[in-house]
Amino acid sequence: MSNLSYKTYLDLSQDIKANIHKIPEIDLVVGIPRSGMIPAYMVGLALSKPVCSINEFLSGDFMNNTKVTERISFDSNIKKVLVLDDSINTGNALNKVKSMVEKAGAHNLYNIKYGAVYYSNGTENLVDVALMKVPQPRMFQWNFLNHSNLSKAAFDIDGVLCVDPVPEQNDDGEKYVDFILNAKPLYIPKYRVAAIVTSRLEKYRTETEKWLKEHGVAYDKLYMLENVTAEERRRNGLHAKHKSKIYKRLYDTNLFIESDREQANQIAECTGKLCFCASTDELFGLERKNNFKIKHSKWFVLRRLLAALVPVRGLRRKIRGV
Repeated sequence: MSNLSYKTYLDLSQDIKANIHKIPEIDLVVGIPRSGMIPAYMVGLALSKPVCSINEFLSGDFMNNTKVTERISFDSNIKKVLVLDDSINTGNALNKVKSMVEKAGAHNLYNIKYGAVYYSNGTENLVDVALMKVPQPRMFQWNFLNHSNLSKAAFDIDGVLCVDPVPEQNDDGEKYVDFILNAKPLYIPKYRVAAIVTSRLEKYRTETEKWLKEHGVAYDKLYMLENVTAEERRRNGLHAKHKSKIYKRLYDTNLFIESDREQANQIAECTGKLCFCASTDELFGLERKNNFKIKHSKWFVLRRLLAALVPVRGLRRKIRGV
């Protein structure tokens, strides 16, 4: 993920507007649920065209959302249709949609073109309309929890997997235990994740593991804060420090999901790795990560090492010259 491309809702909107001229004349935009519905509505609004999902389209009866009282069906004036997804990768998802369209006989009634907003090398040939090249690996703000790279991610718990405790629940006692056991789930990943790293105290491991199991959170290892009290954790600000320490030594883990914006920034700075803030949908450390190879080339490291070993200034200048 050293060259990860991250796209936000704002990026998606701007990228569509900048490439809207690539879309041919159409009468209807059909989105492929779920991610494809977002760009479908953006395109529909930009071109003032009706929008529907693929299932609505194949049913032949759906609302014309440019004219609320009008319904569209197979015998309407709709002729030119764009079936749109947010991205194209292997083409497997698109092939399933094409199969659905052919089975329903819609291709005999409409002039159907297939499109994607984002494509990578060669995948533009799998669609009729491709708007913008974005190489892999890539991650989108609107579906990061469905991203396969989560198998190499580390997750915080409070504020990410479940809601944060309110102050009266955070008593480090019975109320907190009750919170852990009954916390409302938030973002439950669909993939098994590499690690869960939390600043919850080790003494709450049993209750935490029970909650994770009940809510179907699959993970390789759970890291908790050891040998400190809740008061020491707060007084010394150990939250981000603890998470950074664990995340840094997890060499195969390349993404951390954190809820607190300040902690997310600290984790990225301390580790030089990517940290996603679930509460603001910001990805921290992206620029540093993409420049990591340049900053830490073998000659850079060698020069720093030699400079540290040789204290004489004149000789240091010669080393730099080499």
